[in-house]
Amino acid sequence: MAHGPSRSVACGIFPDQGTNPCLLNRQADSQPLRHQGSPLIRSSHVKRDLPDRDTQALLSTTQAMELRRRDYRVERPLLNQEQLEELGSQTSATGTLQWRTWFQCSHARARALLLQYFPVLAWLPQYPVRDWLLGDLLSGLSVAIMQLPQGLAYALLAGLPPVFGLYSSFYPVFIYFLFGTSRHISVGTFAVMSVMVGSVTESLAPDEAFLQALNSTVNVTARDAARVQAASTLSVLVGLFQVGLGLVHFGFVVTYLSEPLVRAYTTAASVQVFVSQLKYVFGLHLSSRSGPLSLIYTVLEVCWKLPQTVVGTMVTAVVAGVVLLLVKLLNDKLRRQLPMPLPGELLTLIGATGISYGVGLQHRFGVDVVGKIPARLLPPVAPSPQLFARLVGNAFAIAVVGFAIAISLGKIFALRHGYRVDSNQELVALGLSNLIGGIFQCFPVSCSMSRSLVQESTGGNTQVAGAISSLFILIIIVKLGELFQDLPKAVLAAAIIVNLKGMLMQFTDICSLWKANRVDLLIWLVTFVATILLNLDLGLAVAVVFSLLLVVVRTQLPHYSVLGQVPDTDIYRDVAEYSEAREVPGVKVFRSSATVYFANAELYSDTLKQKCGVNVDHLISQKKKLLRKQELKLKRLQKENKLPKQAAASKGTSISINVNTSVIDIESNDVEGSKAKQVSTGTELEGIAASGQEDAKAPDMSSLKTLGLPQPDFHSLILDLSSLSFVDTVCLKSLKNIFRDFREIEVEVYMAACHSPVVTQLEAGHFFDASITKQHLFASVHDAVIFALQHPRSSPVNPVLVTKL
Repeated sequence: MAHGPSRSVACGIFPDQGTNPCLLNRQADSQPLRHQGSPLIRSSHVKRDLPDRDTQALLSTTQAMELRRRDYRVERPLLNQEQLEELGSQTSATGTLQWRTWFQCSHARARALLLQYFPVLAWLPQYPVRDWLLGDLLSGLSVAIMQLPQGLAYALLAGLPPVFGLYSSFYPVFIYFLFGTSRHISVGTFAVMSVMVGSVTESLAPDEAFLQALNSTVNVTARDAARVQAASTLSVLVGLFQVGLGLVHFGFVVTYLSEPLVRAYTTAASVQVFVSQLKYVFGLHLSSRSGPLSLIYTVLEVCWKLPQTVVGTMVTAVVAGVVLLLVKLLNDKLRRQLPMPLPGELLTLIGATGISYGVGLQHRFGVDVVGKIPARLLPPVAPSPQLFARLVGNAFAIAVVGFAIAISLGKIFALRHGYRVDSNQELVALGLSNLIGGIFQCFPVSCSMSRSLVQESTGGNTQVAGAISSLFILIIIVKLGELFQDLPKAVLAAAIIVNLKGMLMQFTDICSLWKANRVDLLIWLVTFVATILLNLDLGLAVAVVFSLLLVVVRTQLPHYSVLGQVPDTDIYRDVAEYSEAREVPGVKVFRSSATVYFANAELYSDTLKQKCGVNVDHLISQKKKLLRKQELKLKRLQKENKLPKQAAASKGTSISINVNTSVIDIESNDVEGSKAKQVSTGTELEGIAASGQEDAKAPDMSSLKTLGLPQPDFHSLILDLSSLSFVDTVCLKSLKNIFRDFREIEVEVYMAACHSPVVTQLEAGHFFDASITKQHLFASVHDAVIFALQHPRSSPVNPVLVTKL
C-alpha cells in the first residue's frame, strides 16, 4: 500500500482476540464508509473530518486546508446493551447513605462544620493585612457614604421613620461579615426589598386606622410604632425561612427564578418604587392601598390630586434630582481618572439639609422634612407572634427574592475574581442577618447592586470592607444622625428615583429578547404585567407558576424528526433540515428532542406512527378483522363437516346423504350438487386443518402478504432515546405498546443511545423480558442501523411473542 498524506486508525475487538488492538496506518486515499463483517464480528466503520488545530497554527493556509481533508477510521464491534455492559465491565454503583455521615463525630468533622458555618474563621486568620487592608478601608468608607442616604431613603420607601434605615445598614451588614461567603456584595437596604416591605406595613397599619377623632389627623407616632413592629416581625420571619432553607440545603430553590423572570420582576418593582415616591415629590397625602390593582388606583389618585401639589416640595425634588443626575454623568465621564466616585448623594443630602435649615423650608414653604432622629441604638425587642399568620406568605416571597438577588450578584463577582460562593451558606448568612436584625427592629435586607459595584471598584477584597462600612454607620447613628433632622423628604425621594435608572433601563430587554428568545420574552411580559397589576407578592407567585407551566408545555411540544445518515459518516440528522442526509433503505430512525413522560407519551407514539408514513392502527385493525373472518370461516367449516360425520356414525352413510341432501338443497332439489358440495367442503376443511398442523406454514396465514394487506416499506424501526433523562411508568407502557404495534405489522423495533441511568430505570420497571431484551438496545444509532441491515425481517412475528406484551 502506498503511503499518502492521510492517516487511518483501526481499533477493534474480535472474538478471537483477547485485547483491543489499535493500529496506526497511513493510507493514500480516504476510503468511503462501509458496513462489513459477519454477524460474528459485527464491525462498523466510521469516517469523520478531524481538524488538527495545533498543527493548523503552524502550517500555511494550503496545508491547513489539506489537513481538513484528512480523516480517521475507527473499527470496533457492533455493540448492543448486553455486549456493552460486558465489554465495559459495568458494576452497580454503590450508593453511600449521606445521612450516616451526619451522625459521625470526629475532630476533623467538627472543625469542618465550624468552618462551614463560620467562614470568617477560615479566611480572617490568613488575611493579608499589608496587601488588602488599605483597599478594604477605602472601599468601606465609600460604601458607608452611599449607605447613609440610601438607608434614610429606603426606610422611607418601606413606610418607616428614616433612622430605621440606618439601623438596617448596621446590624445585618456586620452579621453577614461573620457568616457570608461572598467577598464583594454589599448587604443592606435595597429598593425592591423596601417596596415589598412597604406594601406589607401600609396594608397592616394604614393611615386610616390612626386618625384622631378631634381634628381627623393621623397619629404619626402610633402609626410608625405599629409599622416598625410589623417590619421587624417580618424580618424575623424572613430570617427564619432563609436559615431553615439553608440548613436543609434548599439553596437550589432560586433556580426556579430564571433571569428573565428576575429582571422583569425587579423592573416592575422599580415602577412600584417610582409610583410610591410621587407623593413625596409633589407633597401629596394619599390613601394607603395594598393588594391587586393598588398601583393603578395610586396613579389615578396622584393624577386626581395634582392640583394640590406643594410647589416648594416639587421644586426641591426637581433640583435635587438634576444635581444627582449631573454628578452621576460626571462620574461616568471621569470614571478612569477618579480614584473613587464622587459621593453625589451624600453631598446633595448635606447641601439640602443646610439649605433647609438656613432658609426654613418646612415653615416657609411647607416642605416635609425627616424630623427627629434619635442619636442612639434601640434595645432588642421580641417579635409579635400575633402577626405571624398574616405575614407568613409575604415573608416567604421576600426571603426568596432577597436570596435570588444576593446569590446572583455573589456568583457574578465570584466568577470574576476566581472564588466559590456556597449558595446554602449564603441562605444561612442572609437569614441570620435578617433574623438578628429583626430583633433589633430592622426591616428585611438584601444586597444592592450599586453599592456592590462601588465596593469592588474602590479596592474591596473581602467583607472587611463591609465591617468597616457598618462601623462608619454606627458612628453616624450615635453622633451625626441628629444633624439630618431638617433633611427634606423630597430630596430622599429624588435620590430613590435617580437610583432607579439602572433597573428602569431593563425595559430594553424586550427588544433583545424579541430577537433572541420569544419564550423568555413571554415570561418577561407576564411577570411584569402580573407584578404591576397584582402587587409584588401575588405577582411573584404568578410568574413562577407560569414559567414552570411553560416548561411543561414546551416538553409537551418537542421537535420530532426522522433521521437520515450523513454520507460517509456515522452521524444521523433530521432529513428535513439536512438536505444531504438520506434515510437508510428499510430502516426508520425516529428521535424526540425532549424526554418522554406522562405528559407527552401519547403524543410521542402518535407522532411516531404519523412520521413513519404508515397508518399503523388502521393496518392492525384490518389485520385483526381478516383474521377474525378466517377464524369464523374455519369454525363454520368445522361445524358443517362435523354434522354429517355424526349422522354417519349413528344411522349409516346412505341416511346421512339423504339427510344432508334434504337440509342443504331443499330449495334447489339438486341432490348431485349437494353431493359435490359436500365433497368439496370436506376437501377444503381437510386442507385448512392440514395446513394448520404444519409449523412452518402456520404463521403465513396471519402475515400481511397472505391477508392481502399492504406491507410497510421498512422492516426495522430505531428509536433514538439519547434525549431521555428519565422514564416513568407511562413511558414504559408507551414503549411496550410501540414494540407490540409495530411487530403486528412485521416491523422490528430497536432502541439506541440510552443513558445508563435510564437503562437502570428500565430494568427497575421490568421493561426487559423474553420478547424485549437488552439485545434490542444498542450503544448508538449507527450500531442499531448496521444490525438492522444485517438482520432484516423475512418472516412475520410469532403471535405468541406478541401476546406476551
